[in-house]
Amino acid sequence: MNKTIQLFLLFILVVSLPQGAIAQCKIINNSFKDGENISYDLYFNYGIVNAKAGTGSLKTNLVNYKGNSAFNVRMLLNTSGLAGSVYTVNDTLVSYIDMNLRPLLFTKNAFEGKDYSREVQSFSYVEDGIKVRTNRVFNGKKKFEETITTHECTYDYLSVLALIRNLDYTDMEPGDQKQIQFISGREIVNMAVNYNGLSKIKANDGQTYNTVQISLTIYDKAFKDKKEAISASLTDDANRIPIIINTHLKIGAIRAVLKNVSGLRN
Repeated sequence: MNKTIQLFLLFILVVSLPQGAIAQCKIINNSFKDGENISYDLYFNYGIVNAKAGTGSLKTNLVNYKGNSAFNVRMLLNTSGLAGSVYTVNDTLVSYIDMNLRPLLFTKNAFEGKDYSREVQSFSYVEDGIKVRTNRVFNGKKKFEETITTHECTYDYLSVLALIRNLDYTDMEPGDQKQIQFISGREIVNMAVNYNGLSKIKANDGQTYNTVQISLTIYDKAFKDKKEAISASLTDDANRIPIIINTHLKIGAIRAVLKNVSGLRN
């Protein structure tokens, strides 16, 4: 085999190789834009307690992150009143997401019950994969600090919300799933995005919305043990507004119901 043919075959082999996680993780954003602001009423559920618990918000702004444009998505959850006296929740979650909806940095500052924790996850995209540096401090003590490398698209708590708002559910039937990866503490775990059909939901702004029902299930590495992390009702339109977000806590669960929305993309 002459040298010219060898070089040609090598070129074909290289260009036909998978483009890797960096290229595969790029998603076109069609659902939200700079200035979107959603406010929520919170409800706390624990045993026989099911009461209005406080307020929450989900805000998106376009910012500069290390010299490049990125979305800053910020979620606030603050309990008050009776529910707050049963179990206090004052959480601030912040995610920086690039224009291709890939996570860059995630932070969570959580006051839940009598405990305070801070979690930070930073993402870097290199030729040989995705590196996630993750650390957690709990009640003033460092629990872990590790760097994990993966070759699959991996999401944090808020960037996964941006992801599910931009997935195509057109041809899905109830029970269908899309598989992704999720960073949970010091581990990258398997997560299923479950399509649960359509329904009408009345929000606290007085309007009734046609919604897509989605739940996110975390599995262990063997796909044996599982637990539901989040469920959401998204508007069945181009905006995919999260009308309801259900989040499981260490004790009980928080249900966020849309109260007001502004700054929509579509």
